[in-house]
Amino acid sequence: MRLINITNEKQRDAKVALEPFPYRQRTKLVMADGTEKQSVQFIKTTTSFEALISQHGSLDAVGEALISGDREIDFEQVGRFLHKTVKLYVHTNGDMAYMFNLVQTLFNKEGEEIERRNLSKQAANIASEIPIRWTGKQIPKDEAIRRFVFTRNYQLRHTSGLSYDFLFDMARQLHTQNTLLLVGGGKSGAEPIVLSLGGTPYRGFLEGRIEGEPAGTAYCLILHLSNMELKDI
Repeated sequence: MRLINITNEKQRDAKVALEPFPYRQRTKLVMADGTEKQSVQFIKTTTSFEALISQHGSLDAVGEALISGDREIDFEQVGRFLHKTVKLYVHTNGDMAYMFNLVQTLFNKEGEEIERRNLSKQAANIASEIPIRWTGKQIPKDEAIRRFVFTRNYQLRHTSGLSYDFLFDMARQLHTQNTLLLVGGGKSGAEPIVLSLGGTPYRGFLEGRIEGEPAGTAYCLILHLSNMELKDI
């Protein structure tokens, strides 16, 4: 279970559970006979186009090699279903890469590359000694959905009776004010939120929902993450 160390309005912190927010799909895809669609992974090829070009030098040479070699499809591998996979990095010739650097490429609005730099290996900060801060900056929901692109959503869950009260009070306050609250890392809360080592930095927005008013016993506290703000051009 992933944990997040977060403060409330009084800057009192607690470690609570952080889980992907469940998305309930409203529509489903079916086949012509009415059966539900299933997604599968399978091997399409045992080599890559780039590896063939690297080995033979040109597309025409690849064609000549296929004709002269009279090669056959590897029926033992091609088409085989995959269940568990592991991500690997390879060179252009298809050999496995054991040492490499990840780079971040920036493009302008015309799609042209303007900068290439080493990818940040910033440490995760969601469960560090310095908690994710309640900054007090609130944005109306209707404004937030027009300004930011939310790419990830997580639900904060209590792990004890005390943390239930802690999170419920936060959710009730945000629900009543109908706003999203900006949260961030660092001592002042101005730093971005990083979920894992070398992960993408995000700005965090808390949304609170409660049910059962006026007593209010059920709550939902959602952490929305965004790394893109929409601006007029």
